[in-house]
Amino acid sequence: MTFQELNLSKPILRAVARAGYEKPSPIQAGAIPPVLKGQDLMGCAQTGTGKTAAFALPILDLLSARQPKKPGAVRALVLTPTRELALQIGESFAQYGQYLKLRSAVIFGGVGQAPQVEKLRQGVDILVACPGRLNDLIGQGYVDLSGVEIFVLDEADRMLDMGFVHDVKRVIAKLPVRRQTLMFSATMPAEIEQLAAGILRDPAFVKVDPVSSTVDRIAQSLYYVSKTDKRKLLPWLIQNLQPPVHNALVFSRTKHGADRIARDLVKQGIPAAAIHGNKSQSARVAALEEEDFARKAERYDGAGDVLLVEGDMSSDSVRRLCDAVQARCGGRCAVFAGADGSYKYAIGQPGGDLRALVKELNAALSGRGGGKPAFVQGSVQAGEEAIRAFFAGK
Repeated sequence: MTFQELNLSKPILRAVARAGYEKPSPIQAGAIPPVLKGQDLMGCAQTGTGKTAAFALPILDLLSARQPKKPGAVRALVLTPTRELALQIGESFAQYGQYLKLRSAVIFGGVGQAPQVEKLRQGVDILVACPGRLNDLIGQGYVDLSGVEIFVLDEADRMLDMGFVHDVKRVIAKLPVRRQTLMFSATMPAEIEQLAAGILRDPAFVKVDPVSSTVDRIAQSLYYVSKTDKRKLLPWLIQNLQPPVHNALVFSRTKHGADRIARDLVKQGIPAAAIHGNKSQSARVAALEEEDFARKAERYDGAGDVLLVEGDMSSDSVRRLCDAVQARCGGRCAVFAGADGSYKYAIGQPGGDLRALVKELNAALSGRGGGKPAFVQGSVQAGEEAIRAFFAGK
């Protein structure tokens, strides 16, 4: 299938071609036709599958083809959980709509609201927003949602995880009853199904990957390692993995742990910076700009590595961290697991289910008296061989 076969308008096809897209991804091929027909949609897709274009392209097509029901009002609202995702979506609308006369804006918290309010006063057709700041501006009278024709709830499961469900419901209460609603979620827990049932009317359902599966092109690894050696393993991996690690995200369960990890890496001569909730938005942005992650990602074709150093995070958190690797380019996900100090080491095959591997390892070790292979610094291969030998003897 080609983008031309999706019946998108010529200005949008021109923008798509300029972006270098040759054919639609599965979520795009499945979602765009029903959205263009005016149907509600439930899309189950992970990060990195082309999900943003799956709703941005048809929204731009629909809005450019008809007159606004309420001149000057917001016509499409995209609600998303984080500043970073909101900015990414805003950039996508600007890119895909560069040959159209539609205006878009992005609003989020953590920064001054004056520039955002000024843009809203100038009038926008498409508003991309985080729920907290949006409700603030609605309360101050700067945002009117009574003219919204299309509503997108993106990353719905993350909204719930981050405690935004009440903020989301407050926004939905301000929307017109007659509207087109598109909802996207990487997982479908009961809470999401209940929310979908309340806001979607006879929706089309598009699922491109098994629910909660990991992206196939990510090579996953789980490491058994003593707690004292864990701090040695991280810099060793960054300095010795092949192909080399050029651009990595390291996740820690705690803010203090994130600061400590960054300090340890810098001591090993590895440039690193920590970002977390105790830092201001400007400090987080400065850290990202200082390390120049965007330039590195572009230089190395967007590939990256995700290193999770706290294994007692939820299984959904593990899945999301794996999904955070740029799926179109592949990548690696390494996990140092074990809340009780029994940090683990093993190798998962690309496309394997990391959570299932963790469960199998834990069950096997529990049934075998808790024997734990040790990580030998400087020899990752020794750890791999130890685990493989362990399972061979089960």
